[in-house]
Formats: sequence, C-alpha cells, structure tokens
Amino acid sequence: MIYVTLDKSSNTNYIYQQIYEGIKKNILEGRLKPDEKLPPKRTLARQLKVSVNSVMTAYDQLLAEGYIYTSERKGYFVEKITQFIKQDDAFKSPLPSDLKESITEKEGWLSLSHMTSNTSLFPFKEWVRCQQKAIDQHPQELSEITHSQGPYLVRKTICNLISLTRGVICEPEQIVIGAGTMSLIRQLLDIQGKNSVIAMEYPGYSRLYHLLTSMKFDVHPLKIDEKGISIKEIEASKANFVFVTPSHQFPTGIIMPISRRIELLNWSTYAPDRYIVEDDYDSEFKYETDNIPSLQSLDRNQRVIYTGTFSKTMLPGMRISYMVLPPDLLREYRRQYQHEIQASNTINLFAMHYFIENGEYNRHIKRMNHHYETKRKKLINELSAQFGDNIHIEDIPAGLHFCAHFKSSKDFQEIEDKAKQEKLEIYTMKRFMLNNKYKHKNSIQLVLGFASIPEDKIPEAVTRLSRVLE
Repeated sequence: MIYVTLDKSSNTNYIYQQIYEGIKKNILEGRLKPDEKLPPKRTLARQLKVSVNSVMTAYDQLLAEGYIYTSERKGYFVEKITQFIKQDDAFKSPLPSDLKESITEKEGWLSLSHMTSNTSLFPFKEWVRCQQKAIDQHPQELSEITHSQGPYLVRKTICNLISLTRGVICEPEQIVIGAGTMSLIRQLLDIQGKNSVIAMEYPGYSRLYHLLTSMKFDVHPLKIDEKGISIKEIEASKANFVFVTPSHQFPTGIIMPISRRIELLNWSTYAPDRYIVEDDYDSEFKYETDNIPSLQSLDRNQRVIYTGTFSKTMLPGMRISYMVLPPDLLREYRRQYQHEIQASNTINLFAMHYFIENGEYNRHIKRMNHHYETKRKKLINELSAQFGDNIHIEDIPAGLHFCAHFKSSKDFQEIEDKAKQEKLEIYTMKRFMLNNKYKHKNSIQLVLGFASIPEDKIPEAVTRLSRVLE
C-alpha cells in the first residue's frame, strides 16, 4: 500500500515531486517491500486525483535513481535496496556548531590590512572588454583543456612583461601559471626530495611556513638583519632551498642591497642542489625611485626560481600567479605534472593577455603607484602627528604596507581585542614570527597596509588606532 499525501496549493513542490518523495519515503522506511508491485500509472493517478503525466514523471525519476525497476508488460516493482547500517543522531544536524560560519559584518569597519588591494580605481569596463575579446578570439581554446602550464600565448605575454619590468631572463616555456603562489610552491616542492632542508626569512610569510611544515620539510626560520637574510645563518642551517623576498622583504619592507644579493647567488653555486625561491609579490609598487631589478635578473647559473602574482596589481580574487623554473626543474616538473589540469580560469588568462597587450595594465600600474604613494604619505603623516615620539616608522618607499613600532605596555591579545571593538582591521608582528615567541617590552610592532582604506578615512583610522594603543 502506498501512502502519499499531496498538497496541491500553489506554493508547494510540483505534484510529480511530491509523488516521487512520497514513494521514495515508503521504500526507505520499509512500507513498500522489495519486488512489491507498484500501482499502474493510471490507477495511481485516479487514486491521487492527478494527471497520468505527473505519476509517469515521478516513476521515471524513481527508475533513474534505482528505487524501482520495470518488468516488460508487468509494470513497476520496488528494487532491492541495501539498508543503512546506522543513522547517527548527528545526521539530523550534520554540522557541529564549532564549524558553523556566519557572514562577517563589515559595516563601519576600517582596514589597515596588508592583504587588501584597492578596487575603486580598477578599470572594470576595460577588463570586461578584454574578457569579451578573449571569448571572441579564442572559442577553440575555451572549449578545450589548456596546457598544464597555461596557454602559450599568455605565458609569452607574461614573459615579455617581466622581462621589461623586472629584468627576468626566461622563455615562455619556463613559465608555469597557477591559481595562487601557494599552489605553485606546493607543486614545486612536490618534485623535491623530502630530505630537502628549507630556510626562510624570519619574520616572514606565515602561510608559506605552515605550508612547508605541513609538507613535513625541515624548515629553518632565519633572522634577517638590516640587509635581509643572513648568509652565515643559511650556511649553518645546511639548507639547500631558500625562500626570500629581496625587493620588499615581507613583512619588514627591507630592500636587499646588491652586495647581499651577490652573496646569496654565490651561495647557490656551491652545491648542485641549491636553489633560491624569489617571491616578487608587490615589486610593481616603488615610490621616489625606479623599480629594483629582480634577483633572478642577476642569476647566471639557473639557480633562482622566480614567482610573481597579479593579486596585488589587479584583484586578489582573480587568482593568477606564475613561477619561472630553471630548465632542469622544468624538465622534472613536466615529467610529474604533464597530466595536470590548469587551475586558473582560461577566459581570465586570455583577458589578461589582451589587458597587458593593449597597454591598460601598465596604465593601471602607473595610476595606482601615484594613488598609493599619496595614501602612504598621508598615513605616515597622520601617524607621526598623532603619536609623535611614541612611534618609529620603517619608512621604506615600496610596496603596499610598512612596519611601525609603537610604545605600548599592551600585549598582542589586548591590542587585537581592542581593535575589534574599534572596528579596525590591523595585524601585529605576532602573525609573522612563525614558530618563535615574540618578546617585547613596552613596545609593539604593527604591519600597516594602506591599499584599501579610502584616503579621507585615514585620519579616522589613526584616531581609532590611538584608542587601541592608549
């Protein structure tokens, strides 16, 4: 016997869906037994006072999902279905409360985060035109799975761009495009032996540190000095892989001078398995002087792996990054990842090609350099006026953030809690101290970004920061 209750009001599911759900429930709860015959479509339609089409559609769906089967000229029958062994009470509410998420309320907040970028001046109309051109010009490529390293045309465009702007020496074949620098680094290290020893800057990029340690590598955070990472500490660590941010050390902002760069390159030549990974994450933004050439541009022994991203210059959510591999690593990469599917959006990759090709990218960089320089100066002036002798700013004219030391007796937790109360997004140096404890006495160091905050909101942000630190 089938027990199906229908609600024929206009705000309920379609009739066939209700019939389908009702029969399915009867089967799963055991009221309809295996091999039991279901009523003919017309018979059930008369019983339920619905159309035959509604019953037929419900039966077809049950048949497609395997709840029932047909026997020629005999009708529809209940399938033999394996019963669930156990139904956990938690199934009724499958997600524990500690895993629940809520939408973060941003109203009234001001951000001095180093992770954000400014979208107000991004040329969205031109970008959309480039996307449309990508669709019009590349219908065949968009219908296929592209090369695992990214479309050759796009790699060639990136190759030309970083050659002109960063002095990078490479061919398009050496470029690997990916959906974020971290995913590329994971691929790079997957082709290395697990006995590799890795050194990285301290303070440094915490996401990178957690990635390396999660991959079970022997990771050595090495303290930086006024010139960057110490060569003596690298040698003492026995590392064969070194991660650096020479053009704007993250997070301190130190620019590695030529003397230290040459020392680092010389270190890499003393053993055949030594490599330097150069993260050039925001080198496009340099104020008062010309851009600093990349470390890779000085490399004559194919020991530098160059990585870059469009997240800072374009939009963080676009997720287009790239790395330049030396030939020996490229050969191993292709051997291991020849069947990898390119993770970046192909339309956006071709749109990026046209965005760069038509000069809009360079115009956008020049526009943003001027915009960011203005905001950077204003933030520094406001901080200096507000805090006076109680602040020391690492005033390095590059990138989208700088470090500031404040006289304060508060600890990190007090500052973070107070910042939330003030609706001010800030990050302390604690975030970048990796596996070491950060000791401070009557002083606190913050990493202050200025990319996304509106210029007219900078005074208010500094006032809130004063209340946080007071």
